[in-house]
Amino acid sequence: MLVAFSVAPSGSAPDRTESAGASVHDAVAAAVAVVRASGLAHRTTSMFTEIEGPDWDTVMDVVKRATEAVMPFGSRVSLVLKADIRPGYTGEIDGKIERLERAIEDTDSL
Repeated sequence: MLVAFSVAPSGSAPDRTESAGASVHDAVAAAVAVVRASGLAHRTTSMFTEIEGPDWDTVMDVVKRATEAVMPFGSRVSLVLKADIRPGYTGEIDGKIERLERAIEDTDSL
C-alpha cells in the first residue's frame, strides 16, 4: 500500500508565543521524523511525503502519528491523503518510478 500525504497546521497554537511567519517547516519536520522512525519505505518531496507499507493498519498508524506530531503547532491540522491500494505488491514506491523512467526512455528513442 502506497500513501502520499501532506499534513500542516493552521491557526495559532495556544502555547506558542513566537511568530514563525507563513512557514510550517518545524511542524513538517516533526511529521517527517515520525515517518522516518517508522522504518517504512518513504520519500519526502516539497509538497508530499510518500510511505509504503504492507497494510492499512501499519500505514495509517504512521499517518495518524505524523498528524498528531503536527497538532502542537496550530489550533487545527489539515491532512491531504492519496492512497494506491494494490494487495500483494511491494517495492512500488521505487518500482512505479523505475517503470515510468523506462517508458520515457522508450518514448525518447522513437
